[in-house]
Amino acid sequence: MQYSVVKFNDIKDIFRLDAEYFHPTALKYEKIVSLHSGKTLKELGCKVVSGPFGSSLKSNAYLASGVPFVRISNLKDFFISENDLIYISEEDNKRLSSSQLKVGDLVLSKVGNTIGIVSKVTPEIGNCNISENNLGIRLPKNLSVFFKDYILSHLNSKIGQIQILRLISGNAQPKLNVSDIENLRVPIFSDDFCKHISDLITKSITEIQVSISFYQKAEQLFLSELGLLDWKPKHELTFVKNYSDIQEAERFDAEYFQPKYEEIIEAVKKYKGGFDELGNLVKIKKSVEPGSEAYQENGVPFVRVSNLSKFELSTNNQQFISEELYEELKIHQPKKGEILLSKDATPGIAYYLNEEPQKMIVSGGILKLKMNNEQILPEYLTLVLNSVIVQKQIERDAGGSIINHWRPDQVKTTLIPVLEENEQKEIKGLIEKSFSDRKLSKSLLEIAKRGVEIAIEKDEQEAEKWIEEKLKEIKIEI
Repeated sequence: MQYSVVKFNDIKDIFRLDAEYFHPTALKYEKIVSLHSGKTLKELGCKVVSGPFGSSLKSNAYLASGVPFVRISNLKDFFISENDLIYISEEDNKRLSSSQLKVGDLVLSKVGNTIGIVSKVTPEIGNCNISENNLGIRLPKNLSVFFKDYILSHLNSKIGQIQILRLISGNAQPKLNVSDIENLRVPIFSDDFCKHISDLITKSITEIQVSISFYQKAEQLFLSELGLLDWKPKHELTFVKNYSDIQEAERFDAEYFQPKYEEIIEAVKKYKGGFDELGNLVKIKKSVEPGSEAYQENGVPFVRVSNLSKFELSTNNQQFISEELYEELKIHQPKKGEILLSKDATPGIAYYLNEEPQKMIVSGGILKLKMNNEQILPEYLTLVLNSVIVQKQIERDAGGSIINHWRPDQVKTTLIPVLEENEQKEIKGLIEKSFSDRKLSKSLLEIAKRGVEIAIEKDEQEAEKWIEEKLKEIKIEI
């Protein structure tokens, strides 16, 4: 059992009586941070703002273009993801001026099970606004770019996260308050050290951009082969279909018969290299759903659709199950060489396990695909599953439902174009380069975080030495 003994005089002014605030680990790091000359975010000139109340902006105000509106789902370690990014109008952005952010500012998730994710507003995102579930940290102009990146690394480090998470208040709905974050203390280090941390982040951004470039080249090669590189879907208001088509499809909703879907299907069926149904290319295995009552704070990761992306398995809002339950369900453990494919909520997200995965169980909303046809490379198939070719087939099949659900029989009959072996190998090479650069980018961010922790726990010199050793291991010069 862990406990802390705290004097009443030490707590009477902070209005906190909860044990978590005085957890021994939190107190330990509070003492370590206090040993460095430091300043609060407020003392550094930072202004913390909260996203607008939900009543200030309804979901029907979301647009396909305009001013980026950052939600919790867009927050990743260090950077904002453009996946599923939504937008608001310039008028709404001006109306919600109190939560506007600029390039270089930070976004911090403040509620729910994903509290504490800190991301930077990069030039790729541009000036933006934030949802009610986020806090914005406006960084003043007088702070150097190096120091701003150091703050980002500190808040994402283990020590920064402990500082943030101990500030959580509320029982039914845990949250962070503006005033608490403004008073979060940041240790001060030399410009040289902050520059070194900033250089790691800059290099990480470069590697991500290279990774994206390789992946886009792979997509372009694939779509060019099908003559769809410049294809733009058009939503037709009126069109004519034969009754026999309706009978064959067993669907009566007009959306299913949109010409844009037929254009995709025709492109696949006319492809010179041929095509096949997904069910003939892979063995499809279902997973399991133990129910939310089985979730716990630690143990064996239970991967849900929200943890799945085409680039990684995210730990955001990660749930766990017990070791005992895992032993009962370990027949569902994913294996190297399989493709994880979502069928519910956000159907059609595919991720290829090119390495032996950690111990885990995936939810019932995720299918496991095992290759059983040598004419298809798994890296190529994963790209196709994530491409517009399959996404439009899913959009057609899963349409008309309140909750998106891609039935297993629909998954099996999904059409997959079969490119020549050499073209598949070229796509595979581009994807492998993309994932290699993405992995390197993540490694650099981990080095930045750990470097900050060592500087706080020991000193700058020890941190610099450790950083240089790690960079030599991954053969990177900065």
